[in-house]
Amino acid sequence: MSAPASGRSRADEAGIPAEHVPAGPDAAPAATPPATTVVVPAAPVGRLARVRATVAAYLGLTKTRIIEQLLVVTVPAMFLAQRGVPSLLLIAATLVGGAMAAAAAHALNCVVDADIDQKMARTARRPLARGQVPTRNALVFGLVLAALSSVWLGLTTNWLAAVLSLAAIAFYVLVYTMLLKRRTSQNIVWGGAAGCMPVVIGWAAVTGTVEWPALVMFGVIFFWTPPHFWALAMRYREDYAAAGVPMLPVVAPAPAVSVRIVVYSWVMVAWSLLLLPATSWVYLAVALLGGAYFVFRAHRLHHQVKSGGEISPMPLFHLSNIYLCVLFAAIAVDAALGLPVLF
Repeated sequence: MSAPASGRSRADEAGIPAEHVPAGPDAAPAATPPATTVVVPAAPVGRLARVRATVAAYLGLTKTRIIEQLLVVTVPAMFLAQRGVPSLLLIAATLVGGAMAAAAAHALNCVVDADIDQKMARTARRPLARGQVPTRNALVFGLVLAALSSVWLGLTTNWLAAVLSLAAIAFYVLVYTMLLKRRTSQNIVWGGAAGCMPVVIGWAAVTGTVEWPALVMFGVIFFWTPPHFWALAMRYREDYAAAGVPMLPVVAPAPAVSVRIVVYSWVMVAWSLLLLPATSWVYLAVALLGGAYFVFRAHRLHHQVKSGGEISPMPLFHLSNIYLCVLFAAIAVDAALGLPVLF
């Protein structure tokens, strides 16, 4: 059968080569065509996928990795306050409340810092920087989490822990993010105090008070924060400079920064030994060995800076995370074992 006079067959209109179509109903089957790549159109985004993307965006506002680190120091503080293993329900309640409080602070921080997050490669993928969450929604999200965390801690632990949690959120957002961060190179020194609060909150959740060991643990994290964060800021110096944030590595020469990292590292290790009257030889061993290695690596970074060679600050940054986790794990183990204190 010949093609219609119009000049195009149905096969032509479908874009199928004529040699792949039988001539008629009685025609023999054509030879198997060569393999071809079939392009399947992308499926439309469904409701479930949109929900997942939205949930992921809101989780992104909370900076979950930082929350994990904050919770890691909370539990050892509770162990030391109990001088043993606290109630598991109390631990769970404190961690849930602490996680909500930290998430609230981070979400509100993202709202305030959305403009500079867009300018920094390290933060450009945050939800507000990418427009994944409306600013108003993020603000409400943060405020609701702050209220819920305080009420939760008040009802499940005690109201001192709740008040301390709310104070930490306010300090992080109002003092660090809004007042200090864009105005002084000492921003992380004083603003870092908010990150020290989980140990005090954990202690208060167990005892209903704030005693000197809680303040010593607060100080350990306070003096740990500058070496930790300045090492990161050395790596991302151009990012902070482009965003107009006067982190110390932006406004001071590298040797001045590395000297301060060394000084704060020594002070941190010395301060950690103030916890000896409340701990045993287990904590002493970890504090001395871990502290000595941390100071060694801080001096090593300073030597790199002085020698004018390639500077690698990130190993110290990663080590700082490990050091803090190991030191506080030693506190928890020490308290759980119930060994006699040194003094």
